[in-house]
Amino acid sequence: MSAFGGYNGQAYSPAGEKGRFVLPPEFRKAVKESSGGNRTLCLGVHDKFDCLMGFGLSRIDLLNARLDREEALAIERKDYGFDRDVRAAQLFGFSQLPFDDSGRFVMPEHLRDLGKVGDGLYFHGAGDFFFVWNPEELARLGPEWRGAQAACAKLIASARKAA
Repeated sequence: MSAFGGYNGQAYSPAGEKGRFVLPPEFRKAVKESSGGNRTLCLGVHDKFDCLMGFGLSRIDLLNARLDREEALAIERKDYGFDRDVRAAQLFGFSQLPFDDSGRFVMPEHLRDLGKVGDGLYFHGAGDFFFVWNPEELARLGPEWRGAQAACAKLIASARKAA
């Protein structure tokens, strides 16, 4: 098995029946590598954008280190408003979802609502995680997202053509 190299690239997956979605092959491979060979997708709400974020189990160590750094920085700055428990709930509120060999997984309703999930998902790599967008939400963003918006539009057009 190769070493996990991060998440990059773009993909689109139309919604399946019964709340099922497919983790695209390039992301499926990276999640499996990041999860020590296990087919476990970690999926949670992004804290800044109206989308979801996905990653494998190896990111848990990064999240623990991030929580420690944020607490240390708050102490250094005498930021008495920092609440480690609240921040931990934000960072670790993701769901661990099994997926099959074809990448199919069932998304919990609360994540569908939080991610404003519609008829399909656009996946966009971001290094140690990947964005999971409702294409309509992505389209509402500003010009700094134009590359992702263009890739998403082309991938949707290709998926419709192939259907």
